Amino acid sequence: MKDVIDVMELQRERNKRIAPVDYRNLDFNGGFTPARFIFECGMKLQGQPLTLATAAILMHKFFKEVEQSKYDCFLIAASTLYLAGKVKDDPLKIRDIINVAHNTLHRGSSPLEIGDEYWSMRDAIVQAELLIMRVLKFEVSITHPHKYMLHYLRSMEGWLGKEQWGQVPIARTAAAFLQDFHHDPSILDYQPQHVAIACISLALQCYGVRLPLIEDKDDETWYSVFVKDLQKDKHWEIMEKIMDTYNREPETA
Repeated sequence: MKDVIDVMELQRERNKRIAPVDYRNLDFNGGFTPARFIFECGMKLQGQPLTLATAAILMHKFFKEVEQSKYDCFLIAASTLYLAGKVKDDPLKIRDIINVAHNTLHRGSSPLEIGDEYWSMRDAIVQAELLIMRVLKFEVSITHPHKYMLHYLRSMEGWLGKEQWGQVPIARTAAAFLQDFHHDPSILDYQPQHVAIACISLALQCYGVRLPLIEDKDDETWYSVFVKDLQKDKHWEIMEKIMDTYNREPETA
């Protein structure tokens, strides 16, 4: 499937570059830009994957409820990182968030001194956190696809056997697709179990892996063992949404 192979190449190129972009010159891009900012800052802060995923979901949910142009998307992104650290018991120090966010927006700048600009940014992040909580009606607990993906992958390892499983990076590739899908607000439209299945399906197709003892009949697919309510058209729709994410990466010099 050429489209899937092309996406794999895009993913490799993107991971190679992780090229710095000037966020100040980028538009909102349907939520892609602040999500990219979240993951870049979150990785610099050494946040856990679930913490970064939580921040991205909170950001997408917030902008789904408000008029985007009225808010600084990078302030909201920084605030969702701060909030997500609390939600996932992976506390990120607010001073670190301030300095990383500031440096990511202003490449090459020095850490902020404790002064007016620092205290202004700190107060803005705290106030934005309260705003996000109110807009989301304090519903900040999220059921992520990650736990379903882990369960499915463990079962699949048993089907393939450890030797064959170790020959292809299915788990790592599926996890990469899942992380990248968090850049798109459409992740909110699908059940986490279905998202996990779609990411694994893309990984399997990238490497041409077929699961043994699983017949792909018209009325049965490999994932029916795990989920009974995922129709084929919905399954393909989610995979196409994931692939579309790679077309939204900004060009870099």
